[in-house]
Amino acid sequence: MLGLFRSRTVSKLQVSPPVAHADRSGLAIAVILRGEAKHIAEWAKFHVLAGVSHFIAYDNGPGDGTVDALIAAVGHDQVTVIPWDQRLTDARSGAELHNQALSFAHAIRNFGGRFRWLAFIDPDEFIIPRMDDTVPEVLNGLGDFGCLSLPWAMFGRCGHDTPPQGGMLPNYLLRNRDPLTTPRVLKFKCIVDACRVTAVQVHEFEIDGSGEGFNDQGQLARHTARATAQFVSSSALQLNHYYTRSDAELRAKIARGSNKTVEQAKHAARVWRNVEMIETDVIEDRTALDFLSRRGLTSL
Repeated sequence: MLGLFRSRTVSKLQVSPPVAHADRSGLAIAVILRGEAKHIAEWAKFHVLAGVSHFIAYDNGPGDGTVDALIAAVGHDQVTVIPWDQRLTDARSGAELHNQALSFAHAIRNFGGRFRWLAFIDPDEFIIPRMDDTVPEVLNGLGDFGCLSLPWAMFGRCGHDTPPQGGMLPNYLLRNRDPLTTPRVLKFKCIVDACRVTAVQVHEFEIDGSGEGFNDQGQLARHTARATAQFVSSSALQLNHYYTRSDAELRAKIARGSNKTVEQAKHAARVWRNVEMIETDVIEDRTALDFLSRRGLTSL
């Protein structure tokens, strides 16, 4: 059962946690897909290599080839596809229900009992094990957590005007130096035990009625107090966010608009402000390539 919290955009949804299946196992990713046919194979193959066992794909761009490319990359058995053309509002308040939060709540309720963990990321985000071979190895080492918060490592255009040949990982190697110096764009994505989730937001999950969770070193913090040097950690798992890709792809992303109803000019201005902050102070980051190298690969 879903309960709604009123606001201009309803972005927090209460959920009744699903019942855990006796044989639940593995790590699944729930993801909304639209306009990602060019990049989805690299993203999916990387995550299979990193230990993801299933993809719950919310198809928000029917007919654009993204879901077909995902299935071609990893096989039918590893993908569950849900048509997802949602633009819903609360009839009494007129508040829009956040499309991504809706998909997350749907995944929790309908698939959460099947998997040991659910990750909620986008197709421009990569979860990278820093030392271990797979993400589940890291998660097993953290014990019985409810919510794991992974801070964004933000990558910009890296000098590319148009999409380069060879995929994202070998071509985008410059990221913002320190997420704590860019608080406007410091956000987290989460991996959860779905059978303990009691409320859903895009960047945080309430666990057993409490708004708190762990970092990748097992440190606990309230979700409202995560943006500190003590909590922000990517030492075991790094979440690369290829926010812009090339300049041409960035402009196309802006033109597609926000995933919620926002005036286009305001949306564009916000994205350009974020890009400026991301690209102001950068360092080379080869974490993704180092992971591939440990597995005997240079690209996917």
